[in-house]
Amino acid sequence: MVESGMGTSKSSCIFWSLVIIASALAAPLSAAKSRRRPISIRMQRSKRRKTSATLTSRDCKSSMTTKENCALRCLSPSCYELVYESDPLEEGEKDLIRRQEYKYCMHRLSLGESLQGVKGSFDY
Repeated sequence: MVESGMGTSKSSCIFWSLVIIASALAAPLSAAKSRRRPISIRMQRSKRRKTSATLTSRDCKSSMTTKENCALRCLSPSCYELVYESDPLEEGEKDLIRRQEYKYCMHRLSLGESLQGVKGSFDY
């Protein structure tokens, strides 16, 4: 009977050892995911300026607005499609709500998160 009790204790110890080892191995994976840095507004602005400066297509140089549309499309095709594709910026238009949605989309994309719910998240 005593041996049986020790056997249970031994198997319990092995079980918990395996649980501890498994959680220790899984910890770096979850830590690596959480270490992803979101893209900052400053970085977004910098990338947009660099992209805008390097556009060479004639279609993208016809006006400041078309240049902005091209830069936004080049910077993040998926965010551009989500926010601006159905209704691109027009001459002289300043759409602050869609600009916020685009920035939010870039933020979520940089974290590897779903883009669901981005469109319409800043409607006032």
